[in-house]
Amino acid sequence: MAALLALLAAVTYGVCDFLGGLGGRRVAAALVPIPMQAVALVTVGIAILCGFGGQPTLAVLTWGAIGGIGSGVGNAALLRGLAGGRMSVVAPVSAVLAAAVPSVVGVVSGDRLTLFAWLGVALAFPAIALTSWTRGPAGSPLRDVGYGVVAGCGFGLLFVAVDRAGPDAGAWPLLPGQFVALLVVLVAATPEIARLRRRGERLDVGTAVRWGAAAGALGAVANLLFLAATAHGQLTVIAVLTGLYPAVTVLLAALVLRERIHRQQAVGLVAAAVAVALIVTSG
Repeated sequence: MAALLALLAAVTYGVCDFLGGLGGRRVAAALVPIPMQAVALVTVGIAILCGFGGQPTLAVLTWGAIGGIGSGVGNAALLRGLAGGRMSVVAPVSAVLAAAVPSVVGVVSGDRLTLFAWLGVALAFPAIALTSWTRGPAGSPLRDVGYGVVAGCGFGLLFVAVDRAGPDAGAWPLLPGQFVALLVVLVAATPEIARLRRRGERLDVGTAVRWGAAAGALGAVANLLFLAATAHGQLTVIAVLTGLYPAVTVLLAALVLRERIHRQQAVGLVAAAVAVALIVTSG
């Protein structure tokens, strides 16, 4: 059950990133995360009203707020990195660390895996890096690596915090988390919006809302699936399986946009499939 929920989370995260990326191509990229986080906040509120509430203790809400800091910082850093840096550096670094940080925490906290599961986890990290790889200019400036590290650690913190909230938390930790993340992306977007206004560029808010809202609803569902997965399995395995979401984004880009899958990405997709098979069959 945990592996299935984690894979569903990966699929949903992948579709969310695909829609968010399409929105970022049509409007100023700084605008899209704002409706994303706002709609995600509303979606989580609806989930709580529908009975996915759990127990809103102080510890649960605190871990949720900490996760929101990670989510907001991760989104802001990834946005800046992809917009102004080398995607071929920022994307794989952030994706690998987003899976690695909670995996390390899980192992230190006492997760015990079978040999096949360990093999799957070990194979998943290069799979994540390869599927996230995009063709770009040569070289990898320290700034681009830094964006990837900050984004990956932010998303990793989100996963760890959601897990630490506990299996009885329901959707409650995501409510303060989404609120804090919304504040973070608003602060991060303000300078970019001010710069665009000074240059007299039109802010297509309607388009940003349409794409951001769709991505935000999916992002909230993905968070709920990840939260449900942590109640049924070990964080190490769940984080790695969820971290394979770039494979979904790559496949959607190939199927919908007819983008070419590069050789490295093809190898990554195959490695991801093998990693999933090893982890799932390990029980």
